[in-house]
Amino acid sequence: FDIAYDDGESETRVAEDLIKAAGGGSRSRSPSPSRGRLREGARVEARYRGRSKFYPGKISRDRGDGTFDIAYDDGESETRVAEDLIKAAGGGSRSRSPSPSRGRLREGARVEARYRGRSKFYPGKISRDRGDG
Repeated sequence: FDIAYDDGESETRVAEDLIKAAGGGSRSRSPSPSRGRLREGARVEARYRGRSKFYPGKISRDRGDGTFDIAYDDGESETRVAEDLIKAAGGGSRSRSPSPSRGRLREGARVEARYRGRSKFYPGKISRDRGDG
């Protein structure tokens, strides 16, 4: 997807897992199905710095805003990792299934995206759907 950010920046070929529907992080009334499994101390696998490979670790802190701090088994740590970059340890099917938000990601849709894969989401809209996720 190509994103036109509200601050005037733009970015091309943003991966679908770095995008969420605008306002998607504030749904505290209806937690996602995986939310119940993601608790402090839980064994997980997470995509370090948003990369494609999952690394084992555990949740060291639940930030309460849909992000978590991760202590990786190799000694690295990361703060404010988005929930969609984390899966329960041994739960390989979560990353292979199509994203539940896919139906909402269309050209012109208001979204929040992680600019250049960074941890913070920025508001914008989809300017082009390249069809490659």
